[in-house]
Amino acid sequence: MTQVKAYAAEKADKPLGPFKLDRREPGEEDVEIEILYCGVCHSDIHTARGEWPGTIYPVVPGHEIVGKVNRIGSNVTKYKVGDTVGVGCFVDSCGHCSNCEEDLEQYCENGVSATYSSYLQDKKTITYGGYSTHIVVKESFVLKVSDKLPLEAVAPLLCAGITTYSPLKYWNVKKGDKVAVVGLGGLGHMAVKLAASMGADVTMLSRSPEKAKDAERLGAHHFELTTDQDNMKKMAGTFNLIIDTVSAKHDYNEYLALLRTNGVMVILGVPPEPEMVYATSLIFGRRSLVGSLVGGIKETQEMLDYCAEHEIVSDVEIINIDQINEAYDRTISGDVHYRFVIDMASLKN
Repeated sequence: MTQVKAYAAEKADKPLGPFKLDRREPGEEDVEIEILYCGVCHSDIHTARGEWPGTIYPVVPGHEIVGKVNRIGSNVTKYKVGDTVGVGCFVDSCGHCSNCEEDLEQYCENGVSATYSSYLQDKKTITYGGYSTHIVVKESFVLKVSDKLPLEAVAPLLCAGITTYSPLKYWNVKKGDKVAVVGLGGLGHMAVKLAASMGADVTMLSRSPEKAKDAERLGAHHFELTTDQDNMKKMAGTFNLIIDTVSAKHDYNEYLALLRTNGVMVILGVPPEPEMVYATSLIFGRRSLVGSLVGGIKETQEMLDYCAEHEIVSDVEIINIDQINEAYDRTISGDVHYRFVIDMASLKN
């Protein structure tokens, strides 16, 4: 075991603070990574503050990890010391269920091993995430990262990027498709960038008129206020696909009405309580309301390669690790454009 520095939440009502944890020595198929940058996802906050059930304390969050290979196991063939790599939202799966065999490890039928506050496949070893100086991960769950792009801005692609890329690819977004994005935050700004790069006609749907300029800068072709009911009626039956990134309470039925026949609305945000959906919102127009998680390892690598080719990264604000509690509060209040990223050198000093 190697002891490394980290930041952890020891209880739901306690701020994150310095912590030390033991990382395993790299096994034959393991890659040890020196973490350079780690994005701050809203999921980190939900987990650290006990807002989602099942948090294992103490918890070291972080699943948007970019770093350099420090050591490799004897059977590792894809990576060498010094390579730039990434780790996303999970670090293992059973490998043999029907979903794993179809490169859908995120939906592992035997329980995917999340990067933090979870268990490895032995069902007893707790996982700790990227708010740490190093991490050890199986080679098959490590991703290649291009050095063409600024690494601090690549880190959020490991969650925000793949979470939005996956539904856009699954529903085959192409040139001329009319795509709407609900909510301009960490997920929403990536959905706009990616959909626009695929040739879609992109509309940002928002309650905040001050976000219009940013939406245009990010690639949206249109900006529409959802607080204007006449405006909402005007857009009825417009979109092929709606990407809903909002985690606050809102009426799904209002947005379903904006879909064309056979249109699809994809839920990425997680509101705090159930939302009512009327059967007629789906029946009239043969519309679909679906959910989507992150992508599997194969699709995540595809996304990283796509973003490198099209020079797509997240808009980020770099922080030191001792600013993490303030960053959590600012994220909740919407005071970030659009992703905090921790410079992990600040933890090594």
